[in-house]
Amino acid sequence: MTIPDLSDEKLREALACAHIPSLMASLVHLTGNLALIRGDIRPQDGFILGPDCGISEAHQQHIRDVAFDTIRTFKAQGGKTAELSKNDILELCEFIIAAPVEGPYGDLLQRELGLDGGDTFAHDSFEDIPPESRASFCVVIVGAGMSGLLAAKRLKDEGIDFIVIDKNADVGGTWLENTYPGCRVDSANHMYSYSFEPYDWPQHFCDNHVLLAYFQRFADKYGLRDHLALNTEVSSAAFDEDAGVWRLEARRSGGEAVRFEGNALIMATGQLNRPRLPEIQGRDTFSGIAFHSARWEHDQNLTGKRIGVIGTGASAFQFVPEIAKVAGDVTVFQRTPPWILPTPEYHDFIPEGKHWLLNHLPFYGKWYRFWVFHSAGEGLLDSVRRDPAWRNWRSISAKNEEVTRILEAFVHEQLADRPDLINACIPAYPLGAKRGLRDNGAWLESLRRDNVHLVTAKIDSISERGICAQDGRDFEFDVLIYGTGFKASDFFFPMEIRGRGGKTLEQHWQGDARAYLGITIPEFPNLFVLYGPNTNIVINASITFFSECEVRYVMGCIRMLIDKHRSVMDCRQDVHDAYNKWIDQGNEQMAWGTPGVSTWYKNAAGRVTQNWPYSMLEFWQQTKSPNEADYQFS
Repeated sequence: MTIPDLSDEKLREALACAHIPSLMASLVHLTGNLALIRGDIRPQDGFILGPDCGISEAHQQHIRDVAFDTIRTFKAQGGKTAELSKNDILELCEFIIAAPVEGPYGDLLQRELGLDGGDTFAHDSFEDIPPESRASFCVVIVGAGMSGLLAAKRLKDEGIDFIVIDKNADVGGTWLENTYPGCRVDSANHMYSYSFEPYDWPQHFCDNHVLLAYFQRFADKYGLRDHLALNTEVSSAAFDEDAGVWRLEARRSGGEAVRFEGNALIMATGQLNRPRLPEIQGRDTFSGIAFHSARWEHDQNLTGKRIGVIGTGASAFQFVPEIAKVAGDVTVFQRTPPWILPTPEYHDFIPEGKHWLLNHLPFYGKWYRFWVFHSAGEGLLDSVRRDPAWRNWRSISAKNEEVTRILEAFVHEQLADRPDLINACIPAYPLGAKRGLRDNGAWLESLRRDNVHLVTAKIDSISERGICAQDGRDFEFDVLIYGTGFKASDFFFPMEIRGRGGKTLEQHWQGDARAYLGITIPEFPNLFVLYGPNTNIVINASITFFSECEVRYVMGCIRMLIDKHRSVMDCRQDVHDAYNKWIDQGNEQMAWGTPGVSTWYKNAAGRVTQNWPYSMLEFWQQTKSPNEADYQFS
């Protein structure tokens, strides 16, 4: 394995950007010397420690110096990496995460590390099934975003016929639809990508343009565009019990009605794709410009305008700092503040030197992604789990309280000269009860601007000229922007999905969306949901990890249908009910299950329909392959 030539000056610049634990692991591969990780220089466990992992600057510099000499020697001697044993790799894993790696979690971590080039999410091969049997089975996928494209790629790999339908003009899902200023991912990009499709990301947290290009390239690379039906919106899908197929009604953007048919239906429409407008009296009477952040009107010039923003969720956190730079005046109406997760590198570009390490230093990129996977994978999960013995109105455990104090200190530091804003920016609910938002200081800095005003009074109504607050104040605006989220609990809205006996999914759920593993639903045979009920992750892992788990499971289901010459598989009601009882018990023990806290995680009845309350290991294990006993076949 060769390392490209680099001047001494450039090499030192690159090493100055290194994640030290990953660098140390890479040096073991270069030398075979495990003494490098057995000394006093060791990372500490703890999500909140940040990238330096508690290693002192003096020790970091020592490792950089050792790395400089080691890399130069490696190149001079011909560049052959050491052969490390399974136990050696296990020791490196434990070193990187500063915790024991045992049992199933160790298996997951080592598979995710992928030093052997294996596929962490591989499903059972279809090679033993005749090609004609595979080709005669057709799958309809609704949604050409991250999950839909992944399912399409896996189906194509196995020679199974499929079509992907999407209402939009191109692939990309949320990254095609959300184009507001400042739009970017809030999961580290080295995790927010398919495990088998890494990319040299320009930033730690890339914007929507980069993410959209990633998924567009993915569709091109794997030849998925020939299977797309774009500009086509599905209105209904019904299961034909006699024929054992799903029949879909849709309409192209020009108005033409079209129909589709498949042996299986995969719904990959996501949870956050239909904008929600608040029910405020007089909303439609406003005479100025008004739009939702997910339907940004780029032809509107906001320069010098008086702008009212309703909501302080994830989208507003990103677009308010941007529009404040050009607007004459911005007034933000906040119902409840979010907990702010300090992320200094949130807008930063990855330095050239770090790109070099990721792309050229043997195994460095693997170990860095491994560290991101673990720290993001379990992250703050323990800190948002309730301690029944804990007695404190604003936190749920000692660890929750510890992290809360750190986050509070960040707000106090940023707003030291604005005590009037501090109380308005610190939540009065436990960390994790609502979605926490990343910030590198941009949000709080925008609130400090002379042309930005934060209003915490409730909105009474909207008038022709602006907003009337319940404290009696009236505000006049030229523009209203709704940062009010999505119809998260209305899965598949506005499509009508009919299963056995013609019953609609809306009738089946009655406002309480549930599914087995978030994927299958009794009385709706051969219907598979990606990013379905209770598969949203709040504080741990990445949604791409969950999607890869789900698609692996769905591929196992399709294999059973084809291999066993069965037309229909239907989830057993008792299996489904027992699973959802377990899910509810888990969510009741998490911060987001806190009674009395309003959040889009919950439905109108107060039940958490969105979130997964357990570890990523448990989801990975449960979705490895389907259990035939969980289903009824015909």
